[in-house]
Amino acid sequence: MTKIYMYVVARDFGFAPNPFHGVCTLATCKPKIRSVAREGDWVVGMGGEGLAATGKCIYFMQVTGAMSFNDYWSHPDFKCKRPARNGSRMAMLGDNIYHRECEGDAWTQENSHHSRADGSPERWNVENDTRTDRILYSTHFVYFGEDAPDVPLRILQEIGYENVRNHRTFKHSQCRSLLEWIEEQGAGNWNMVLANPFQFNQSGARYSGEMDRIA
Repeated sequence: MTKIYMYVVARDFGFAPNPFHGVCTLATCKPKIRSVAREGDWVVGMGGEGLAATGKCIYFMQVTGAMSFNDYWSHPDFKCKRPARNGSRMAMLGDNIYHRECEGDAWTQENSHHSRADGSPERWNVENDTRTDRILYSTHFVYFGEDAPDVPLRILQEIGYENVRNHRTFKHSQCRSLLEWIEEQGAGNWNMVLANPFQFNQSGARYSGEMDRIA
């Protein structure tokens, strides 16, 4: 049975999710969603108070597949998602950042949005991100970014959604109106980035999970 996972996107740089290069990927943060979402499920990222976007939909994606960090790192189609901190804004926010030689080895964290200012690993981010050795990808998504539309209040009330910490899980049967709205929004827009991320102009910033702040 298809499930819908909804959560608040606390920070929207274009890193988690990463909607660029024609594929939307969720490769960091949200380890619980990454551990359970299956092909055909939906992930819906809602705006929150931090982005002054409460009730708005930043993106939705239907999960096309999943793979391990090592498979993501080595896959030729996803080398474009490796970060380049001296590159374009899009390149700086690459989310293909984890790999290791052997099972049980420490993870290598590439110089990225989740690293320290000097490019060294940020311990809390490494531990949180790698709690689930699994990334989700989608070739059936729409990313609205800073042009995030309001989800009609009647739909949010119908499914009982509130902006709370952690994600909410809904069954397909609970979300018929939401899925109809998604299809309407997707018409003519599938696999497109319709606007920049809310914080795209801060692409050089780093996020420290240990301090819970942007630097």
